[in-house]
Amino acid sequence: MKDEEGVRVYSTMDQVEDLKSSIVWNDIVNELEVWKEGFQAEQRSMVDDIADKNLTTAAVLTHLGDLNGRVKTVDYLINLPDIFLQILEDRKNDAKRKRAD
Repeated sequence: MKDEEGVRVYSTMDQVEDLKSSIVWNDIVNELEVWKEGFQAEQRSMVDDIADKNLTTAAVLTHLGDLNGRVKTVDYLINLPDIFLQILEDRKNDAKRKRAD
């Protein structure tokens, strides 16, 4: 089903809850956390890179923005089951309100 933002969630709340508690999801989250740690390590090493490579301010800021975007993307992916649950909950509440009207 499609909500106002165009997001389609075909799973049920129980299916999403089952996913969140599954070993497969835990493996996925663990892998994403490793990626996130790598991005953060790359960000911490930038000071040395700037000195060694004589990077421009624009290049440094672009790289920092890129790394920040990667970390935020990983955080978003890790939170997808909760986002799906919220969408499903909102849809359920909307349906209740429509029936009450």
